[in-house]
Amino acid sequence: MFSSFLINTWITASIVAVVAGLVGFFVVLRGSSFLAHAVPHGAFAGAAGATLLGLDPILGMGVFAVGGAVGVVTLGRRGRNDVVIALALVLMLASGALFLSLGNQYSAEVFSLLFGQLLGVSSSSLVPIVVLGIVCVLAVLVAYRPLLLASVLPDQAAARGISTFGMSVFFAVIVALATTLSVPVVGALLMFSLLVGPPAAARLFSPDPLRAIPLSIGFALVVVWFSIAAAYLSSLPVGFFVTLGSALLYAAGRGWFAISTRRPVAA
Repeated sequence: MFSSFLINTWITASIVAVVAGLVGFFVVLRGSSFLAHAVPHGAFAGAAGATLLGLDPILGMGVFAVGGAVGVVTLGRRGRNDVVIALALVLMLASGALFLSLGNQYSAEVFSLLFGQLLGVSSSSLVPIVVLGIVCVLAVLVAYRPLLLASVLPDQAAARGISTFGMSVFFAVIVALATTLSVPVVGALLMFSLLVGPPAAARLFSPDPLRAIPLSIGFALVVVWFSIAAAYLSSLPVGFFVTLGSALLYAAGRGWFAISTRRPVAA
């Protein structure tokens, strides 16, 4: 489990968990779970297109994920946001299927990028992952106050001169980068569960952002560490355990919230 060939996996998974816990808090806070679900499909299309052209799949994922995220936010500004996201989701997924069908065979590499794998992190890809992780964390920390205000009180944010549309585009790019970052271990499509499950559970345990964010990161770390260990010991897909762990954490959060709200208030 802690063999030398898995060291990169443990490092990358920990970075992914920190980014997912931090970014996912705002995904849940902003009610952007549908966006977080749609963006990875753009990443899938990019990976398939890049593979077809003989390019690095991760590069294709990054380009399509960012382009899709910004496009969805821009088009949804003056229309039904849910309709735009739904149409973009199926269009990007269909594009990915088209790119795969134009190739000679279904690429195992594309499959691993979608659903993750234990041995998916090479030493050469570790540096870009670390850089992407640092960029995501620093971006959220620098824009923490305006992003939080625009997420909770958009009218007040606008009155203070904060562009809510600009914050939406900014956050969409962060979600896209976080999706690309997750590719080697968790997989693009299953990053959605990590972006939503642990942060949603953390908010149920504490509504205070200064407490919920560390909780969210801690929960995400527990999920990915448990998933790697369970996948290694069972030879089952790591993505299954990521989704299972996220769901169990959210169920625990709902249980805690139900119990805590029924407690009698001391006189």
